[in-house]
Amino acid sequence: MSLPRAKLVKNFPGCPVEATLTYLDGKWKGVILFHLMEGTLRFNELRRKLPAVTQRMLTKQLRELEESGLVSRTVFPVVPPRVEYAMTPLGMTLKPVIRALAAWGDDYVFCSPEGRELRMASDGLRAPAAALEVERGCKHEEAEE
Repeated sequence: MSLPRAKLVKNFPGCPVEATLTYLDGKWKGVILFHLMEGTLRFNELRRKLPAVTQRMLTKQLRELEESGLVSRTVFPVVPPRVEYAMTPLGMTLKPVIRALAAWGDDYVFCSPEGRELRMASDGLRAPAAALEVERGCKHEEAEE
């Protein structure tokens, strides 16, 4: 079993990539930040945008993003309670990173009913050693020439 990324950073304290990834580590954090780039969202609006995430996991990921200072949480004293999430100024500095990830995914990650795979967009061939496993067991077939 591998160590969590947070524990590995202590072994590589000078690596800015690894240090940055500790704040984005988590299956849903990048996607949450991507949706919050559009503006402030209420909890249930985020849930609707992420139908595959459980309420518990979404709450956990949002709390971690809040603790790291990337997301702010505002609770309004009304009944029923209203909670809104937004990117902080520090979180906004990640916009170019999130946009770059989205652009790369648009260009190189191809989805099908069988799963996802990486390919070079120009020639339809898979990138070297680039099969992504998905939760459901992605089937990867050789690219036809």
